[in-house]
Amino acid sequence: MRDTKGPIPASDPDLLGMRLLLVDDEPVNIALIQGVLATAGYTQVRAVGDSRQVASVSREFRPDLVLLDLVMPWLDGYAVLEQLRREQAPGSFLPVMVLTADETESAKQRALGAGATDFLVKPVERTECLLRIRNLLRTRRLHLDLAREKDVLEERVHQRTAALESALVELRSTQQQLVQRERLGALGAMVTGIGHDFNNSLALILGCAERLQHESGAVSKEASDCAQMIVAAARDAAETVTRLRTFHRPTEAGEERRPLRLADVVSQAIQFTRPRWQSETQRRGAPIECVTEFGATPLIVGNPAELREMLTNLIFNAVDGMPQGGTILLRTRTENDRVVLEVRDAGTGMTEEVKRRCIEPFFTTKGKRGSGLGLSMVYGIVERHAGTMAIESILGHGTTFTLSFPIDRNATLAAATDHASASRPLRVLVVDDQPVLTEILAETLSRDWHTVTTAMNGRDAFEKFEREDFDLVITDKAMPEMNGDQLAAAIKARAPEVPIIMLTGFGDAADTQEEISEFVDHILIKPATNAELKAAITAVLPAA
Repeated sequence: MRDTKGPIPASDPDLLGMRLLLVDDEPVNIALIQGVLATAGYTQVRAVGDSRQVASVSREFRPDLVLLDLVMPWLDGYAVLEQLRREQAPGSFLPVMVLTADETESAKQRALGAGATDFLVKPVERTECLLRIRNLLRTRRLHLDLAREKDVLEERVHQRTAALESALVELRSTQQQLVQRERLGALGAMVTGIGHDFNNSLALILGCAERLQHESGAVSKEASDCAQMIVAAARDAAETVTRLRTFHRPTEAGEERRPLRLADVVSQAIQFTRPRWQSETQRRGAPIECVTEFGATPLIVGNPAELREMLTNLIFNAVDGMPQGGTILLRTRTENDRVVLEVRDAGTGMTEEVKRRCIEPFFTTKGKRGSGLGLSMVYGIVERHAGTMAIESILGHGTTFTLSFPIDRNATLAAATDHASASRPLRVLVVDDQPVLTEILAETLSRDWHTVTTAMNGRDAFEKFEREDFDLVITDKAMPEMNGDQLAAAIKARAPEVPIIMLTGFGDAADTQEEISEFVDHILIKPATNAELKAAITAVLPAA
């Protein structure tokens, strides 16, 4: 490399950190060029003296510019150019400057034809060499910037395309829901008129049939049986009309609507459908499990009885869809100012045709076992609660119903408890050493939608109390191992805020009050009526 008197050409600061790969079999040439590059400020320079290592070093070093000799043992510069060309991705740009002592025109043409970007004959003039290096690095940087911009633009196009596709899918879904809603609304309006006239006809049929039933007994047993079948059929038809009118009816003024936790309603529905999804499926050898995942959600406003009916239908529908058993997942979460409930099964799933028609009245895939009104009523209840319902199903892989309800912005926890405490579903621990009394008490509480756990003695009850959360404890007084007074003391020591009602068969409340532990909040004398039990629950629960 020939030296010059002039100053070293200035390079852009962001070029000095770019990577340069020097390939030459002469150590003297390598040292000379490295010195010039270092003086010019280049910090990322890698030298290779064995041309056979260029490909592997290039993959690891990822150079921005290659300074290449042509005449070398093993692999000459032309072979190295071919290797570098094969290694480059389509559309990429790696500049290669040939530094060679071969000054023939054929060598220059061959090198440039093989992919070299520039060609200098040794000994090269230092200033010219550095200027050419700077220009090639600038071109390399422009290519890299252009490639990055291309990637960014492609990603933006991909995102916009995905967003448009998502919007299109959502638009189609919304259109389908609107068409379905209009179709059901029209059907509902028709049902209202037909139902009125049909019920008038049924009333006439039923009245005449009951009269015939009363009088036909004196004629013949066959006539009496026919009259009885007419009465039963008329009543079934009337019930069908009632259910059909229920699925589409709008919210009426004065209907019960109160703040509630959707997770509580889900728990109640699971508890009351347990005989169907647990006991019955275990008997047939295809057990089903209900699993819950409750996220922290605000209150919604709704009719708890209707919502329980809605969930009961969805759970039964999931059970029917899993003849081989499996898991039903019920999950709640908050999403965009709405409370979302997912009911997911791992059953047989639905075809697109069945999914599209499944909420139509009288449409069923269950044959004689189904009325075709269950999902129609679910849809009607969701609509009356200003909710939405989406269905996802894959044949052979299960179905997911996604329901969403608006958050009640005005509801607070205090508002939710403004209603009589006894009407709020509670988690109750019932303790009595007499199984029959425990069963009767649990059934009575369950009819008021309370979730009941039973225990046969105080020790068993306290173990369950430590494992679960309860809103109320109802316990007998006289029990083996740990009596009611001892249980009450142990519970109050652990959770003093939990009220305890004591059931006792000794004397009356006035006589036994002084004998009851201070840890008992209320006394009930056996046998207690349902009204007395409700009054006691109201009395011990804290006021709103």
